[in-house]
Amino acid sequence: MSNLIRAALVQTTWTGDKESMIKAHEDYARDAAAQGAKVICFQELFYGPYFCQVQDKAYYSYAESIPGPTTERFQALAAELGLVMILPMYEQEQPGVLYNTAAVVDADGSYLGKYRKHHIPQVNGFWEKFYFRPGNLGYPVFDTAVGKVGVYICYDRHFPEGWRALGLGGAQIVFNPSATSRGLSSYLWQLEQPASAVANEYFIGAINRTGIEELGDNDFYGQSYFVDPEGKFVGAVGDTHNPELIVRDLDMDLLATVRDRWAFYRDRRPDSYDGLVAP
Repeated sequence: MSNLIRAALVQTTWTGDKESMIKAHEDYARDAAAQGAKVICFQELFYGPYFCQVQDKAYYSYAESIPGPTTERFQALAAELGLVMILPMYEQEQPGVLYNTAAVVDADGSYLGKYRKHHIPQVNGFWEKFYFRPGNLGYPVFDTAVGKVGVYICYDRHFPEGWRALGLGGAQIVFNPSATSRGLSSYLWQLEQPASAVANEYFIGAINRTGIEELGDNDFYGQSYFVDPEGKFVGAVGDTHNPELIVRDLDMDLLATVRDRWAFYRDRRPDSYDGLVAP
């Protein structure tokens, strides 16, 4: 019998305020659990708009401590539902020290830790250096009730080094919550993550929000999906315009099959890469 893990992704539109956005995601989590999901990941900066379309200090108010009130609220829900949860949020470590972060909560409600986005863009419509410092916590892999889980956030996905670091850390599933627009990156969306899943021999859950928000003209195109370590989509890709809860069964036995077929970790040559990271 296959070793299946039922996993879920949420792609949705901005509701207009933080509290209704949080309530909507509580509903998504309950729906996922009712369908048998054991792990769920929300989209980047899940309880707010994608405010990086503009540069405005008013949006610093969306930041909160992690762990903190939203983390604790979802810890209680995770324990109630028996659901591992990845919560991408805006983190304030201290006043003026802000990060694009994802908290990881286990199925018993325990807080396992957080990942801070490393690679921070600063281009039209994605003014992220105005809001976030680069991550400084490395590439942690979290030992959860569904196995070893890693997180990479949005713009990170263009950089292969972090994908590999997560694989070396033992990741079996890596979630990449995003806010990415149709005009900028849609031609890469169904290319990069499948290639990274193959190169690093794990499952990837790729999440993108939907809709056009009042802050700008970025058209967030959804198309969230799971991809397996053979680069194949697990079920259909999400809708291109509408909110959707995506629930899929991941065959974890495929990891051993692929890793036996392709010995990428055995045959890599870190001794030959020194020049790539030389100052």
